[in-house]
Amino acid sequence: MTPQRSLRLLTFVTALGLAVCRPAGADEAARRLPEAAQPSAESGGLKTATIAGGCFWGVQGVFQHVRGVTRAVSGYAGGTRETANYRSVGGGDTGHAEAVRITYDPAVIRYDEILRIFFSVATDPTQVNRQGPDDGTQYRSAIFPADGAQAKVAKAYIAQLDAAKLYARPIATTVEPGAAFYPAEAYHQDYMALHPNASYIVANDAPKLEDLKRLFPERAAPKPVLVGDAKG
Repeated sequence: MTPQRSLRLLTFVTALGLAVCRPAGADEAARRLPEAAQPSAESGGLKTATIAGGCFWGVQGVFQHVRGVTRAVSGYAGGTRETANYRSVGGGDTGHAEAVRITYDPAVIRYDEILRIFFSVATDPTQVNRQGPDDGTQYRSAIFPADGAQAKVAKAYIAQLDAAKLYARPIATTVEPGAAFYPAEAYHQDYMALHPNASYIVANDAPKLEDLKRLFPERAAPKPVLVGDAKG
């Protein structure tokens, strides 16, 4: 277990905000990125989008506050079922990334709009195998498309952002088709909502939620959709 992961676990156990974080350093500032030039064409009922942008606590917390999202679950994607657990993933060699599976209503928010929010406020897409205070492949920025259509939209949007030269460094976010998603342990779900005063959340994740409200006020929901509120 890495020192950063040990500190995060301590934050959870005590719920007193005892984690110590190093500065994010040269992280790219949040910004309202342009709309996708190639929007997704979706119809029918609820869809899912799976993304990874560092610690899943903050990514889940952001999308739980997005209008049109009906559920956001923290978990693991990119590796096998046997290693889809917090202790194994913490070693950094399972292939998994800490990920969030988002269930959304495409009549309210499209897949490309999910990605726009993701890149704008939930991750720094230029960091390689790290995010904020956390290092390792499990903290990589990644998109796990559900099908070919999602993969095409994701790749096109990344190319669009790179071509616009909006960042000082190239976008490092990977598109990884065919990955299974495994929900994380119960104590990771709704973590940001349940522990808003933990120092890791205050330093690293609460600013992402504030950026959502500031940059996308029309997208921000007043209350989060929590996993713990689900029936059955």
